[in-house]
Amino acid sequence: MKFTALVEKLRAIAGDGISDCSEENPEIGAIGALDEAIAGQLTYVENAAKAKGLATTAASAVIIPVDESAKKLARDRGLAWITSPAPKLLFAQAVTLFYQPFHPAPGIHPTAVIDPAATIGKDVAIAANSVIQGDAVIGDGVRIHANVTVYPGAVIGVDTILHSGCVIEERSHLGANCVIHSGAVIGGEGFGFVPTATGWVKLEQTGQVVLEDSVDIGCNTTVDRPALGETRVGSNTKIDNMVHIGHGCVIGRNCAIAAQVGLAGGVELGDGVVLAGQVGIANRLKLAKGTIVSSKSGVTRSASKPGQVLSGFPAVSNKEWLKTSAIIRRLPEMYQTLKQIRKHLNL
Repeated sequence: MKFTALVEKLRAIAGDGISDCSEENPEIGAIGALDEAIAGQLTYVENAAKAKGLATTAASAVIIPVDESAKKLARDRGLAWITSPAPKLLFAQAVTLFYQPFHPAPGIHPTAVIDPAATIGKDVAIAANSVIQGDAVIGDGVRIHANVTVYPGAVIGVDTILHSGCVIEERSHLGANCVIHSGAVIGGEGFGFVPTATGWVKLEQTGQVVLEDSVDIGCNTTVDRPALGETRVGSNTKIDNMVHIGHGCVIGRNCAIAAQVGLAGGVELGDGVVLAGQVGIANRLKLAKGTIVSSKSGVTRSASKPGQVLSGFPAVSNKEWLKTSAIIRRLPEMYQTLKQIRKHLNL
């Protein structure tokens, strides 16, 4: 499409908070990264600090921040440009105009196995070898890829997408517009065993998992059901690949959880919590709204102050952790100094 047509489409999506240079009107047929794009593609610059990439990009059009130096660089290169206060967001919206992921078309594949007691909504796609068990409810517009298993009593909300090989276990309740990626297990048994003198006795996990609307679950992630009650993930929370959410956890809305995070049972996260990769959180701890935990940190006590940044093991405030890290780096030097002092004092 022509650049001017692209701008019109983006205005329809993003509103009037963008402006453009209409001196150039190239044909735009695809999107690309700033340093990899070729002629005929749209790219973006996230902030003014990265605007120097405009000097070498081969793209024909670019989304830039509201910054005069970035405008000048684009103008000097003869690039068509769009300014936005949130360039990455606008680029994400532009991507949808050029790319849509594959999903099966509405209809039920002949190899799918559907229990007569299941309820199937309108315009549902169920691909090859998927199994929908008794009393499951599949909402309108749901897209189920190949080899998915939905256990009895599970509820799948409207327009939710279940990717190939995921499993939705008994009584799990998924809201609208959720995305469950391949290999994920929603509602598997929590790790519940009672110690006795002769060994472990299993405590049956009779609860359920509830995912509110627009929750994304990454590949090979597990969200466990508890012995009693529910494990809940709040609306618009995004969970990466290979994450473990223990039984009875309560995760707030708009949280982001990166890969290889592990939450022990009963953890509570407030709205907007961000956990970087490989964070571990101990049993029944609570993190307040907006808490950020940096990668590889181990949280061993609750954090009640909203918006706090935690780092290290055991996790402390990021400012304290940075000071501690600086001291740790100086330990060899400090040790040599201590040896000299002890020698001088004949200790």
